[in-house]
Amino acid sequence: MTETLRSSTDRPAPSADEFAERLFGSTLATAETMSVYLGERLGWYRCLAESGPLTADGLAERTDTNARYAREWLEMQSAFGILDADLTTRPHTFAISPGVAEVLTDTTSLSYLGALPRMFAASARHLPELLDAYRNGGGVSWETLGADARECQADLNRPWFDARLAPALAGVEALHERLSRPGARIADVGFGAGHSTIALARAYPEATFIGLDVDEASVRMARAHAEAAGVTDRVTFLVADGDEAAAHAPFDAAFAFECLHDMPRPVEVLAAVRRALAPGASLIVMDEAVSDEFDGPADDLDKIMYGFSLLVCLPDSMSSPPSAATGTVFRPSTLRRYAHDAGYAGVTVLPIEDFSFFRFYELTT
Repeated sequence: MTETLRSSTDRPAPSADEFAERLFGSTLATAETMSVYLGERLGWYRCLAESGPLTADGLAERTDTNARYAREWLEMQSAFGILDADLTTRPHTFAISPGVAEVLTDTTSLSYLGALPRMFAASARHLPELLDAYRNGGGVSWETLGADARECQADLNRPWFDARLAPALAGVEALHERLSRPGARIADVGFGAGHSTIALARAYPEATFIGLDVDEASVRMARAHAEAAGVTDRVTFLVADGDEAAAHAPFDAAFAFECLHDMPRPVEVLAAVRRALAPGASLIVMDEAVSDEFDGPADDLDKIMYGFSLLVCLPDSMSSPPSAATGTVFRPSTLRRYAHDAGYAGVTVLPIEDFSFFRFYELTT
């Protein structure tokens, strides 16, 4: 998926008319994104995928929503080319094609992006607080952003954890052998909804897992997911930060999936995890596969990560001072500096490719 986001950085400076056209296009895309949020949260896409072509009245009746709003939304979705309208019927009926349905409703598909607008909707609710933080410092915490942000990250990452994490780690021989040892103890720091930990538990049935996260709502969600997955005998989720890893040490391996750049004091967490590792063990960090350095006009992957950084991750990190204020555009050189300061011997990029937007690092002791 990463390669599909790459684009040329050779762009001449736009004229006023060209930039006005671009900004108008961006505004259209914003309207489209927010309309997807409505359709996804109201269950309209899923209803269309499950029930076939529907009128506005039919969609509203099946989803217990308002028919007038449903008609406006259906027409807008057809105008934007997301849904197909049958103009020969009165009233018109609307349908969703299989490819669009997969992206917007199939939460097991690696192409699933239906939850993506939730992250921006979460930020939109707190624009006044964000403006204040931009003027005066401070931030808006992950807890404040609420369920939309929490569930967006969880739902987008889950299909990759479920389908690709086990084979990805199996391809790193020394790590795979360590994780496969009977009785291995493994930490998952900043586990979010717990899908990463559960995927690890399924892949390595001889190991036990301790998940540590500071967000109480995430911990509750992860515990429910572990119960549903039937792995509570080997998976424990705790409200705790990296400093509390020592209470459950030693660990034969530790993981930090897409969370280090959000942490206000990442060096402290890295150091605490290092102290909790058994001799010869390592920490695996999965974070954004952004470019190595800032170089002006960027590819689409860096652009979307700057979007998340401005509205979500940087404000979250800065909501708890003193903060390293890392941001989502977490470059390899920054991680290497953090790892060095935390006392790790080295940082290696693991040979795991085409794993959504992410890069895997191994921090050795």
